[in-house]
Amino acid sequence: MFRLLAILLLTFSMAQTAIAQSSETEAAAPADRTATGGATTLEDIMARQRGEKVDDSYRSDNTGQSNAEGLLGQLGTRGIASDSDVYRALRYGSADVTVSSHGPAATVLIQDGGMWWLNFRTGPLREYGSYIIGGMLVLLLLFFLIRGKIRIDGEKTGRKILRFNGIERFGHWLFAGSFLILGITGLLTLYGRDFLIPVFGKEGFATIAQGCKWLHNNLAWAFMLGLIIVTVNWISHNIPNRTDLKWLAAGGGLFTKGSHPPAKKFNAGQKIIFWLCILLGVSISLSGLSLLFPFEMPLFAKTFSIANSTGIPQMLGLNLPVQMSPQEEMQYAQIWHVMVAYAFIAIILAHIYLGSVGMEGAFDAMGTGEVEEQWAREHHSLWLEEVQAKEASEGAASPAE
Repeated sequence: MFRLLAILLLTFSMAQTAIAQSSETEAAAPADRTATGGATTLEDIMARQRGEKVDDSYRSDNTGQSNAEGLLGQLGTRGIASDSDVYRALRYGSADVTVSSHGPAATVLIQDGGMWWLNFRTGPLREYGSYIIGGMLVLLLLFFLIRGKIRIDGEKTGRKILRFNGIERFGHWLFAGSFLILGITGLLTLYGRDFLIPVFGKEGFATIAQGCKWLHNNLAWAFMLGLIIVTVNWISHNIPNRTDLKWLAAGGGLFTKGSHPPAKKFNAGQKIIFWLCILLGVSISLSGLSLLFPFEMPLFAKTFSIANSTGIPQMLGLNLPVQMSPQEEMQYAQIWHVMVAYAFIAIILAHIYLGSVGMEGAFDAMGTGEVEEQWAREHHSLWLEEVQAKEASEGAASPAE
């Protein structure tokens, strides 16, 4: 799963690098445009139709501004530049634009670099993201068919042990419930045009998309609050220790019937999921805040600058841009938000499986907060010993009071 995510990142960066290298190569050998007086040639047009990169510096560097003084008064009310000059100046960001709004992106009327974002979003991003989610579903199905439901091996005692109190369950369900809705609405937004328009029509899809956007934006706050509660409640129980190495060495007993390695309140597998949820949760929240407050939280130009200073991207052949327009910042934030979401969804799918149909008695821990004593003995024996020792200690102290 993470290998696919890494491939996705590498594909994106290599595409950017290839574009930059292509531009440098073409700049070294400019096309002959003497026949057209420096204007677009038929070969330029044909190259674009073939999907090839065309050096457009002959346009971006010729926006009608350098000869402005010589043109004064010649064009009357049309100003000192022709329509094509004005268009090129707007497209390449050299126009003197006066706007009533003073936002950071207000003067960018044409964002020429937006096509790579659109092509990547509708192409490799969705393709590899679908592989991540689909691959996880296939793995879980195969695991279920081979291993089956993990049953309680020993005889049930009928005694219940409190595993999670009300505050812990509230934080979990706030975090998990909001994430599920955010995941569904996000996927509908990303894939909806392809699958919902044929069913509901454009107007129907527009209504669904608007509802998804409202839910996604507003439930983001519940997700972040749940993330904080979960972190505060359980971070002390998720510090790695030597017991985790034994659990991992035995595969957690997930692949062998009757194998139950010792574990405290959270085993090594749950700890891995916990820390991934924290890491991915913080990352997706930061990019989400950047999208909720457009142009107010630029993240990537500075991050790429710090990354480039380490020399690691250059060693990998990556060309990370450090100067971005406000729109480009938003495009990078949206892409990163979706990439993290794909990995997050895949992890949560595995967590949902083991916490419901995959393991007998597991759902009770978050459903009622209490678990069967034999279940606790098999899956969290060290934690059960701590609970029973505490109960015995309290019981011994009670008569003296």
